[in-house]
Order: sequence, then C-alpha cells, then structure tokens
Amino acid sequence: MKWLIGDPDVVPSYRTINRFRTDPQTTKLIALMYLQFRQSLIDNNLLSDEAIFIDGTKILADANKYSFVWRRSTEKFESKLDQKTRNLFKDLIQNKVNLAVESEMDPTDLQTLEAEVDALDTEIDELDQQIKTEKVIPGGSPRKQRRRKLKHLRHLVRDEYLPRKQKYRQYHEWFGDRNSFSKTDHDATFMRMKEDPMQNGQLKPGYNLQIATQSQFVLYYQVNQRPTDQRTLIPFLKAMNFAQTPVNYIVADAGYGSEPNYQFVKEKLGKIPLIPYTMYLKEQSKKYRSDLSKVMNWEYHAEEDYYVDNHHIRFSYHGMSHRTDKNGFTRDFKVYRADDYDDPERYYWSTTRMGNQRRININPHWESQKAYVREQLSSPEGKAIFAKRKLEDEPAFGNLKANLRFRRLSVRGLRQVNNELGIILMAANMNKLAKMMANLSHIFGWIEKLSHIFQKKWKMRLNLFVGGTYVPASFFNLVTLANTG
Repeated sequence: MKWLIGDPDVVPSYRTINRFRTDPQTTKLIALMYLQFRQSLIDNNLLSDEAIFIDGTKILADANKYSFVWRRSTEKFESKLDQKTRNLFKDLIQNKVNLAVESEMDPTDLQTLEAEVDALDTEIDELDQQIKTEKVIPGGSPRKQRRRKLKHLRHLVRDEYLPRKQKYRQYHEWFGDRNSFSKTDHDATFMRMKEDPMQNGQLKPGYNLQIATQSQFVLYYQVNQRPTDQRTLIPFLKAMNFAQTPVNYIVADAGYGSEPNYQFVKEKLGKIPLIPYTMYLKEQSKKYRSDLSKVMNWEYHAEEDYYVDNHHIRFSYHGMSHRTDKNGFTRDFKVYRADDYDDPERYYWSTTRMGNQRRININPHWESQKAYVREQLSSPEGKAIFAKRKLEDEPAFGNLKANLRFRRLSVRGLRQVNNELGIILMAANMNKLAKMMANLSHIFGWIEKLSHIFQKKWKMRLNLFVGGTYVPASFFNLVTLANTG
C-alpha cells in the first residue's frame, strides 16, 4: 500500500505479492472484503432487490498447452494393466510363491501388488542363501533358473506394474468428477475457449469463472472446474448470501436453463428464474410453431390423455418411465404409444421402419417449467429485466479482459486461482466505483457553478416570478439542492 500511494523508499518484490495472493488467510480476507463492499453499496443505495445477473467465462490457466490427461485414456490403459497383473498373479501361484495374501483379495489392487513384491524379495533372498552353499550341478542349477524367473517377475511388478498402478490411482484422485486435468496444474480442466486463433476448436487448460452482478458491480464470484455453465448454477447460488442481497429474479442466459436449475431456483430459493432454455428462441419462430411434425404442435386431449399427430395417428397413454442421469437427477416421463391400425396408410405412419409401434416420451414437469419460463420472459416486467442482462455481465467481462488485460492466470491451484480472481474482480469494482464518483463530482460541480450564477442574478429571477413568467419548479429545486448539498 505504501508503494501504491507513491512512497519511493518502499518497492515490494514479486515474492511479497505472490505470497499474499497465494496465502490461505487471503481467502478469508477476500470473502470479508466482498461482504463489506456489498454492504457499502447497499448503504449508498446502489443496489436494489429487483434482480441479480449471472454469467460465466473461461480463463486460461497457467498450465502447458499439451499437458492434458484424459479420463477415458487412463481407464483404457488401466484396464490393460489390470489384465497383466491378473496374469502375473497366476504365474506367481504356478511358481509356488508364498504371497501371504488372502484368497479373496483382488490381484489388481495396489496392496496386492506391494505384497507380491515383498513375497518375491523374500523368496529371492532365500534362493541367494541356498545358491551360495550349493555345489556345481551339471546341466545348470534349478535354483538359479527359479531365481532368474522370479527376478524377472519382480522387475515387472516393482518397476512397471506397481508404479503405473500408483500413477493411475493418483490420476483418479485428481480427476474427481472431471474428464481431464493438466499435468502442470492438476486443478485445471481442458475446455473449449472463445479465443481460438487456430480455428480448430482446440481444448486448452482453464477455469470457468462465474459472476453475479448488479449495476455492473461483481457482487459474488465462484471458480469452477466444469466446462459447462449448466452444472455450475446450483453450487453458485448456494454460495450466495441472499439475506444480505435479497432479489426477486435470477437472470441468466440459455446455457443455464435445465430442469434441476429451474426447480432449485423456484422451490429452494423462492425466486423467479428469468433463464431461457436451449430451444426457447427456436420455439418462438414462426417456422417452428407451424411445423406440425413437432410434438408441441400436436393436438392434445386432456380428458382422455392422448395426442394426435399431423397424420391423424392417435398416441394413447401407455405408462411411465424414469431416467436418472449421471448427476443423480431423476426425470419422470409419460410414455404414449401409437394405436394399432389395419389400413395400410395409417399402419405405415403408426409404426417405425422396424415394424414397432411409435412412441413419444413427455416430461410433464419439464413442460410445465418451460411454460412458466415462457410466461415470465414474455411479460412486460420480465422483458425489461431480461433486456438488462447484456448490459450487466458482458461489460464486466469486457472490462476484465480488455481494459485490465487479464486473460490468463499467473498462479496454479484452485485456491490460489480463487484468490487471484477475487483480487482482480474487486480491482475492477473499485475502478468502476471511482469513475462513478468522479462523474458525480463533475456533475455536482457543474450544478454548483450554475447555482452561483443564478445567485448573483436573484433580482432577475424575482422579476421573472413577479412579472408572471413561468419558471419550472423542478429547476429551482435542483438549484436549492446544489446550494444545500
């Protein structure tokens, strides 16, 4: 701080700054800093309870470009290694090596491999002692042949299988629920960036930065390791303090629209989601609404619960089905199956190419959520609030990347990245606040000069009033406010 205010005797080294931004205590300081900053904005009436705007961007990590490790490749090579370790276990059993392991133990387990190395070491040491005392045997010593075989097996286990198994176990710990990581920054995930100078869609190591803004101030932020925005919304909302910043609307783009996100915002938070789903804009087009091949444009008879398509084929209710995705969220579908028809034409339209009856799956909960979102987005208030989204989040990211020229991280690790992004986002907040105060002081300075001019000409103002000339009351209120403030 002394260096920032211009003290020439204090020049901090880069290690001083780096120790500060990577220290674990800095995380607590940054959280407290954002808490006090939000409260300051509230005290100065710069925030409202109307809405909060959420968006994300990807920031390049301080990692090498070709340092990727993929989960699918790791699992493929590990399965091949497991097959080799099973074959090795059988060889040890055939060579009558005393493994001293339980029969139900997995031959591919790391502990089993370590036990195999210990058993081979013991067996080879015993053979060494026996070979020292034995005489020369014509045709070669059987003990030496056995020792040669066991040394080869020990080399495979100790120098190849065991290190690879340990490496794969460490990889799985670094993967977590991700599909990739970088060797130079284990917390970074390979994802598709907007900056693509090669125009080949190359994946690069980075982090997904999520921010929540109002009046272009970043109130909350979170660093995620997932490349898609859809799965980041719920953890981000859970980290927000809605008791301090209560809002009625949660506004985001179509990348966040999903059934679990809508359900969490409406039921858990009690807020109104102004978040379009993926097909929202396409469904609003005239071409889509006039396409009779789409299920949403079919006739639906609620009393008897059946659909009729554009070929007059009736789809009657057949049953329920349930699907659980990899994240553990279960969706319930109503299954409708086409009725049986005898005439050739309707039989053709009611069956598939394989001769099976056509089916459609309808998710009633998802359809009701989509109808609710369409209603909110089409309302006058919803339109006005959602139109502010492009003026809230995008300028914050533009200011971060263009004005502050922050396009790549300079630290490694999730905690360190969280600290650095918290500092740079708060720097952008303070920069914007300082410009706002400078603009306000300029405006009030102009009003003060204007009031002094009219104070000198109070007689002319009085004559205008007495003579019956109309002067707007708001003008005098503005001058009075300038004089008193």
